[in-house]
Amino acid sequence: MDTLTRMRAFIDVVEAEGFSAAARKIGRSKALLSKYVRELEDELGALLLNRTTRQFSMTEAGHTYYRRASEIVREVDSLADAVRESSGDVRGRIKLSAPRTFADAPIGQSLIDFAKQYPDIVLDIQLDDRFVDLVEEGFDLAVRISRLENSSLIARRLAPFSIKLCASPELIVKHGMPIRPQDLGRMPCIIDTNGRGLNNWPFKGDNNDQLSVAVSGPIEVNSPMAARAAAVAGLGFSILPDFIAAPDIQSGRLVTVMDDRILSGGGIFAVYPHRRYLPAKVRVFVDYLVQWFKDK
Repeated sequence: MDTLTRMRAFIDVVEAEGFSAAARKIGRSKALLSKYVRELEDELGALLLNRTTRQFSMTEAGHTYYRRASEIVREVDSLADAVRESSGDVRGRIKLSAPRTFADAPIGQSLIDFAKQYPDIVLDIQLDDRFVDLVEEGFDLAVRISRLENSSLIARRLAPFSIKLCASPELIVKHGMPIRPQDLGRMPCIIDTNGRGLNNWPFKGDNNDQLSVAVSGPIEVNSPMAARAAAVAGLGFSILPDFIAAPDIQSGRLVTVMDDRILSGGGIFAVYPHRRYLPAKVRVFVDYLVQWFKDK
């Protein structure tokens, strides 16, 4: 049994957070994975995993080995991808991190369309609204919806993105139309706790500077979709992604407020770590997304 196979087994167990879960995911027996990891530990002369009946954790040596082993396996897979690409055969697994908002919205169809067009590439999609560490957690790339900050990652813009301050017509009749951002401080607002500002909403000030307004309201929820539903129900003003709010704005269930005070500059990005060369499967996936959004 070669070291690379044992290394892959260890990585699979770590990323699935257990032997049973890894066995189900990759279609191998729990006993075989346990054997591979035990042989790897014997080869290294170090304990990588703490095993008890109900708990699973990595040792300090395990953390170190996982980081380096993940890099090595990705490089091996990238080399195989490069050879396959030269023969016109692109296949493999892409581990993708994306926010739930992206997958739940109509633009999430882009992932389904890609899977249909490239059946030899397996999309392993992990939906999480936090910003994952791509290198530490072994992701090939991530889709991020934000104003992208400086980082060590490579980013490719897929589409523009903006936010809308929305409310139902009934709510505006009841509470009035806010004229300045500060007016929201005395009106009911729906807080999306995924937002970085939480209940401090950023706006353009009177002098084009940035202004933060403290808001409150009857609902705080970590889902733009739930915040949209609450806004449609007339529970408060809500800041929503444009692709979430668009159908309700078009139908008149929601109206936009203070469009000239909303900060701009956001986008939908594909981001991935710096590498010597980008795996062919990842490049094909990113190119597909760019074209998919261009065609919409």
